[in-house]
Amino acid sequence: MKVVVTAIIERRDRRFLIGQRRRDDTSPLKWEFPGGKIEEGETAEAALARELREELGATLEKCVEIGRTRHKYASSPEELEIRFYAASIRETEVTPKEFEQIVWALPKELGNYDFLAANIQLIAQLATGRLKPGEILEQAGDLPPK
Repeated sequence: MKVVVTAIIERRDRRFLIGQRRRDDTSPLKWEFPGGKIEEGETAEAALARELREELGATLEKCVEIGRTRHKYASSPEELEIRFYAASIRETEVTPKEFEQIVWALPKELGNYDFLAANIQLIAQLATGRLKPGEILEQAGDLPPK
């Protein structure tokens, strides 16, 4: 089973960073949170840091796992385990290196984007405020309070 790590990055203004897959990628133009597959010998945190560097030129400061799901896409024979992390990055501005485009979206706006199916439950929790990644990171310490 492949394991995928995903960063849920929430700014102080409560907006979440989402990216649109490239048109020549699998699931073209679908929206997702930044992240990717864990490579052999890599920890989840190291994979998340590498993916953020590759996809956005961003430096991972901190992450806390906030959930997991399993999903099997019709286009792939293998089931994925997706680990969601509340994450903070050092940079205030990022560049979409691996995405068609990126957006900082408010929780209530997330439902307006065509997300990958594996993200649907998470989107519902974020949009309704049942899950607050920024607060989870704050409670974990090392981040200044809002």
